[in-house]
Amino acid sequence: MTTVPDPLALPTMEAVCVTGEERSCGATSGTLHTSDELTRWIAGHCAQTGHDFYHRTTRATLRAELGAWQ
Repeated sequence: MTTVPDPLALPTMEAVCVTGEERSCGATSGTLHTSDELTRWIAGHCAQTGHDFYHRTTRATLRAELGAWQ
């Protein structure tokens, strides 16, 4: 069995601001489809708040292909 990215599905990504002393800011970009969109959101949030630490989650749709385990 192997997995391959689905060529018809767009990857999704999201950033969450984790800047903070006692707790994280928690602002989120929402679901975006390109690194440029994500970078623009982070840049805007940073410009407004001065926050500089983020977690990024990237998701892709995969398809399982049957076959021998490699």
